[in-house]
Amino acid sequence: MLDDTGFKMLELAGKGYCCSQILVLLALGEMDRENPELVRAAAGLCNGLGDCSGPCGVLTGAMLVLGLHGGKGADDEEAGDILPLMFEEMRDWFATATAEYGGTACRDILDGSCGRPDAARCGGLLTDAHTRLREILSQNGLDPAQGRELP
Repeated sequence: MLDDTGFKMLELAGKGYCCSQILVLLALGEMDRENPELVRAAAGLCNGLGDCSGPCGVLTGAMLVLGLHGGKGADDEEAGDILPLMFEEMRDWFATATAEYGGTACRDILDGSCGRPDAARCGGLLTDAHTRLREILSQNGLDPAQGRELP
């Protein structure tokens, strides 16, 4: 049975957003923020960088969300010291989560059917990645609902 986040993911997918955009939209929504430019930029990560040869949009979208919380975004900011470790934790988790598919590239996960997400595989990875993202942020003292202060 789907929870509210699962229903929101389905709703966003139905509106034509890809996995990387969905993770960004969920993070922005939790922070009660909007950033259409960031959501549009996340489209560059859809479908494994457009041709399924690159990493899955679930992974790249998760990295965007971690960067949103811990990255440098203004001249007077520094990236959080914990950011590289959070990136590593997400990469390691994703490699384990996708091991049965033979890799982390979109084409590996979709078994060569580029551009046609598999509801079970992609939906499951998206849901699990969202949960893992929240765990990583929380374990590192970051509140998923707070984000970084805006400049």
